[in-house]
Amino acid sequence: MIAASEKILVTGAAGFIGSFVAARLADMGHDVIGCDNFNSYYTPKLKTDRVAALLTPRKVDCLHVEIADAEQIRTLFADHQPTLVVHLAAQAGVRYSLENPAAYIQSNLVGFGNVLDACQKHGVKHLMFASSSSVYGANAKVPFQEDDRTDAPVSLYAATKKANELMAYSLSHLYGMPTTGLRFFTVYGPWGRPDMAYFSFTQKMLAGESIPVFAEGQLERDFTYVDDIVEGVVRLLFKPTPAVDGKPPHAIFNIGNHQAVKVVDFIQMLERVLGVTAKMEFLPMQPGDVPATYADTKRLQDWVGFAPCTPLEQGLGRFADWYRGWTAS
Repeated sequence: MIAASEKILVTGAAGFIGSFVAARLADMGHDVIGCDNFNSYYTPKLKTDRVAALLTPRKVDCLHVEIADAEQIRTLFADHQPTLVVHLAAQAGVRYSLENPAAYIQSNLVGFGNVLDACQKHGVKHLMFASSSSVYGANAKVPFQEDDRTDAPVSLYAATKKANELMAYSLSHLYGMPTTGLRFFTVYGPWGRPDMAYFSFTQKMLAGESIPVFAEGQLERDFTYVDDIVEGVVRLLFKPTPAVDGKPPHAIFNIGNHQAVKVVDFIQMLERVLGVTAKMEFLPMQPGDVPATYADTKRLQDWVGFAPCTPLEQGLGRFADWYRGWTAS
């Protein structure tokens, strides 16, 4: 039974989605503890700034923990005894997985295994974890539905996320612990990640630099605003899927905006909210990329009565306002 006030661990709490989720849960009155390894995949200053802006005012501690270190995870769970876990810590990025595959093995496989083991041993009521739209690979059927084939990943990152889903399923099957995987679709917004296109394009466009546009700008992405992601996470966290008809208490949900937008159209929106014209350098499609992502969100809507709906241009405007303020500070 989920209580009115729970002890909730959010891993990756200094990250983009993690910081917003931890803040929201704290605002709801839960006892929230965060952890992050504060690595240098992108500037650690952004992580420390998120903690200062979103977590510290809410009295949420974000401990320095490496999830790939089993002893650190054992100590974290023993010291804080979480009843719910939102596992968002991971090595992110499709293209970086071509450069540094070992980072993905350690964080996304070894680290996830450590978290699973600790959740089982401490009797956690519900483990929610981040998967990715990348698991759909080059799926030609759109929109993507949770029951579509996901056994043909086109990047190591995608393969590790699919592996997470399978690992969680096996734990639910063996021990009856509810687990829920969330396939996020191109999350954007204030305090976002600098390796994402909307962030790096903004940096370059405001500096008068050219932006790399792959596949003639014809790739399509389902851009999902961070507040919509958080709403979905919170609603699902407190409504785990039960075991039914011999099936384990495990579920997968898409969380996307249910709208595929061509990158060239996305750039035009960014031009409008920034008030500058982009200088575009057209390049071939990159290894690991997929032609389109597009979420079917019916399962999410049916289960918790919500689906993301923030218009892209509106969300980009909020990001642009934040970015100018952050860079000016």
